[in-house]
Amino acid sequence: MDPGGAEIVFSCDRFRLFKDGHIERTGSKDTAPAGFDSGTGVTSKDVVIDAATGVAARLYLPSIQTAATTKLPVLVFFHGGAFIFGSPDEPMHHRYVNSLVAGARVVAVAVRYRLAPEHPLPAAYDDAWAAVNWAVSGADPWLSDHGDLGRVFLAGVSAGANIAHNMAIAAGVDGLHAPAPAIVEGVILLHPSFSGEQRMEAEDEEFWRANNVRWMVVFPGATGGLDDPRINPTAAGAPSLAKLAGERLLVCTASDDPRAPRGRAYCEAVRASGWRGEVEWFESDGEEHCFFAPNPGCREAVKLMDRVVAFFGGH
Repeated sequence: MDPGGAEIVFSCDRFRLFKDGHIERTGSKDTAPAGFDSGTGVTSKDVVIDAATGVAARLYLPSIQTAATTKLPVLVFFHGGAFIFGSPDEPMHHRYVNSLVAGARVVAVAVRYRLAPEHPLPAAYDDAWAAVNWAVSGADPWLSDHGDLGRVFLAGVSAGANIAHNMAIAAGVDGLHAPAPAIVEGVILLHPSFSGEQRMEAEDEEFWRANNVRWMVVFPGATGGLDDPRINPTAAGAPSLAKLAGERLLVCTASDDPRAPRGRAYCEAVRASGWRGEVEWFESDGEEHCFFAPNPGCREAVKLMDRVVAFFGGH
């Protein structure tokens, strides 16, 4: 056995990659089962989208009155986790989506995509695109019976927000593949993960360097490294942000999150692109990255949830 194989070549949060290629994911492995949530009245179930690739989703449906005829917006949601860990059945993620679905009254599709480095990017992007088009096809009765495909929203947290951006670009450039017209009304990016070969003046240098290393681990084939358009939407050669699908965009950042400067710059770039939609930016004061997941009851988390819920109503 090669004694050098135990050398750690990359680590972040709950993940370690060793020189011999094996990986370790640490931290809680608890999962939350799908089903009825008595606290919110939301019911969820797990479905397989593509058995060949393993793409799956957890669907969420708010309480529905028997005689109700009004259909609900459809939300396609992407979890975070640096493209390396996370899933729709993580307890914090499941709790957040239950609360969001109850408050906004949407039918949600929380996507389970393949994780790097076992499945390097662009696998997660490919899975996400398959899931978006599956959702707008109305393939499940919850979507066909209760979902309004004229009001589709794309959203995600951290790496999931990066995925949501890329899905909005794909939908704007290529269109959605649906048997009946489906329309992306809005895009919500919660603490999005972007980067670039050139560090922004406001970016923390240590974080920027670590982020660069992580990107090369999850996407070794990236075009231009950190200037691949999928991680740097403003890089030379990136699709114009004017092509983003949707009529409204909400970007949420946290003041103490080292990703915040890129999130703010992204808003400014979309506005400058000539995009036809309305761009909104919301920042949580004194909070760090994804603070709302472990602390949903804190003051800033409640304010953020209220802002996201209002966005679905056009406010």
